[in-house]
Amino acid sequence: MNKQTVSTQNAPAAIGPYSQGIKVGNLIFTSGQIPMNPQSGELIADIEGATKQSLDNVKAIIESAGSSMDKIVKTVVFLSNINDYTAMNAVYATYFPSNPPARSAVQVARLPKDAVIEIEAIALIE
Repeated sequence: MNKQTVSTQNAPAAIGPYSQGIKVGNLIFTSGQIPMNPQSGELIADIEGATKQSLDNVKAIIESAGSSMDKIVKTVVFLSNINDYTAMNAVYATYFPSNPPARSAVQVARLPKDAVIEIEAIALIE
Protein backbone atom coordinates (compact mmCIF):
# COMPACT_ATOMS: atom_id res chain seq x y z
CA MET A 1 0.00 0.00 0.00
CA ASN A 2 1.33 3.42 -0.95
CA LYS A 3 1.24 6.41 1.32
CA GLN A 4 0.58 9.82 -0.16
CA THR A 5 1.27 13.20 1.38
CA VAL A 6 -1.79 15.43 1.68
CA SER A 7 -1.29 19.18 1.59
CA THR A 8 -3.57 22.20 1.24
CA GLN A 9 -3.15 25.95 1.49
CA ASN A 10 -6.49 26.02 3.36
CA ALA A 11 -4.79 24.76 6.53
CA PRO A 12 -1.61 26.03 8.21
CA ALA A 13 1.66 24.77 6.79
CA ALA A 14 3.54 22.29 8.95
CA ILE A 15 5.80 23.98 11.50
CA GLY A 16 8.14 21.00 11.67
CA PRO A 17 9.25 17.93 9.72
CA TYR A 18 5.79 16.43 9.23
CA SER A 19 2.94 16.44 6.72
CA GLN A 20 -0.49 18.02 7.16
CA GLY A 21 -1.92 14.61 6.38
CA ILE A 22 -1.12 11.18 5.04
CA LYS A 23 -3.42 9.12 2.84
CA VAL A 24 -3.04 5.34 3.02
CA GLY A 25 -5.55 3.12 1.26
CA ASN A 26 -9.01 4.43 2.12
CA LEU A 27 -7.86 6.37 5.21
CA ILE A 28 -6.59 9.91 5.78
CA PHE A 29 -4.60 10.67 8.94
CA THR A 30 -4.21 14.34 9.84
CA SER A 31 -1.44 15.81 11.92
CA GLY A 32 -2.56 17.69 15.00
CA GLN A 33 -4.07 21.03 14.06
CA ILE A 34 -3.55 23.99 16.33
CA PRO A 35 -5.92 26.97 16.03
CA MET A 36 -3.86 28.93 13.52
CA ASN A 37 -5.60 30.82 10.75
CA PRO A 38 -3.92 29.62 7.52
CA GLN A 39 -4.27 33.00 5.77
CA SER A 40 -3.21 35.41 8.51
CA GLY A 41 -1.06 33.15 10.68
CA GLU A 42 -3.03 34.39 13.71
CA LEU A 43 -3.24 31.96 16.63
CA ILE A 44 -6.73 31.97 18.18
CA ALA A 45 -6.55 32.07 21.99
CA ASP A 46 -10.15 31.73 23.24
CA ILE A 47 -11.23 28.08 23.50
CA GLU A 48 -14.43 28.44 21.46
CA GLY A 49 -12.72 30.21 18.56
CA ALA A 50 -9.69 27.94 18.89
CA THR A 51 -11.80 24.78 18.71
CA LYS A 52 -13.56 26.11 15.61
CA GLN A 53 -10.28 27.04 13.88
CA SER A 54 -8.63 23.70 14.70
CA LEU A 55 -11.64 21.81 13.34
CA ASP A 56 -11.76 24.03 10.25
CA ASN A 57 -8.11 23.15 9.65
CA VAL A 58 -8.85 19.42 10.05
CA LYS A 59 -11.79 19.81 7.67
CA ALA A 60 -9.62 21.51 5.02
CA ILE A 61 -7.07 18.70 5.12
CA ILE A 62 -9.53 15.82 4.94
CA GLU A 63 -11.57 17.51 2.21
CA SER A 64 -8.40 18.01 0.14
CA ALA A 65 -7.93 14.23 0.35
CA GLY A 66 -11.49 13.55 -0.86
CA SER A 67 -13.14 12.92 2.51
CA SER A 68 -15.54 14.89 4.72
CA MET A 69 -16.33 15.56 8.37
CA ASP A 70 -19.06 12.91 8.45
CA LYS A 71 -16.47 10.29 7.49
CA ILE A 72 -14.19 10.98 10.47
CA VAL A 73 -13.96 7.83 12.58
CA LYS A 74 -11.60 9.01 15.34
CA THR A 75 -10.31 12.27 16.79
CA VAL A 76 -7.90 13.14 19.54
CA VAL A 77 -8.26 16.48 21.32
CA PHE A 78 -5.33 17.86 23.28
CA LEU A 79 -6.23 20.65 25.72
CA SER A 80 -3.80 22.87 27.60
CA ASN A 81 -6.47 23.20 30.32
CA ILE A 82 -9.01 20.43 30.99
CA ASN A 83 -11.32 23.09 32.44
CA ASP A 84 -11.95 24.08 28.80
CA TYR A 85 -13.53 20.66 28.14
CA THR A 86 -17.18 21.82 28.35
CA ALA A 87 -16.65 24.90 26.16
CA MET A 88 -14.69 22.81 23.63
CA ASN A 89 -17.49 20.21 23.57
CA ALA A 90 -20.11 22.85 22.78
CA VAL A 91 -18.27 23.89 19.61
CA TYR A 92 -17.10 20.36 18.75
CA ALA A 93 -20.70 19.07 18.80
CA THR A 94 -21.70 21.53 16.05
CA TYR A 95 -19.24 19.81 13.67
CA PHE A 96 -20.64 16.34 14.42
CA PRO A 97 -24.44 16.73 14.80
CA SER A 98 -25.08 12.98 14.37
CA ASN A 99 -22.98 9.84 14.67
CA PRO A 100 -19.92 11.59 16.14
CA PRO A 101 -16.57 9.84 15.80
CA ALA A 102 -14.79 8.02 18.58
CA ARG A 103 -12.68 10.49 20.55
CA SER A 104 -10.07 10.91 23.22
CA ALA A 105 -9.58 14.23 25.02
CA VAL A 106 -6.64 14.83 27.31
CA GLN A 107 -4.90 17.68 29.06
CA VAL A 108 -1.26 18.15 28.13
CA ALA A 109 1.47 20.23 29.73
CA ARG A 110 2.07 22.39 26.67
CA LEU A 111 1.23 22.61 22.97
CA PRO A 112 3.18 24.06 20.03
CA LYS A 113 3.12 27.88 19.99
CA ASP A 114 1.41 27.70 23.42
CA ALA A 115 -1.91 26.90 21.72
CA VAL A 116 -4.91 26.13 23.93
CA ILE A 117 -6.00 23.14 21.79
CA GLU A 118 -4.76 20.74 19.13
CA ILE A 119 -6.98 18.27 17.24
CA GLU A 120 -6.06 15.34 14.99
CA ALA A 121 -8.34 13.04 13.04
CA ILE A 122 -8.62 9.81 11.07
CA ALA A 123 -11.23 9.68 8.30
CA LEU A 124 -12.45 7.28 5.65
CA ILE A 125 -12.07 8.13 1.99
CA GLU A 126 -14.87 6.58 -0.05
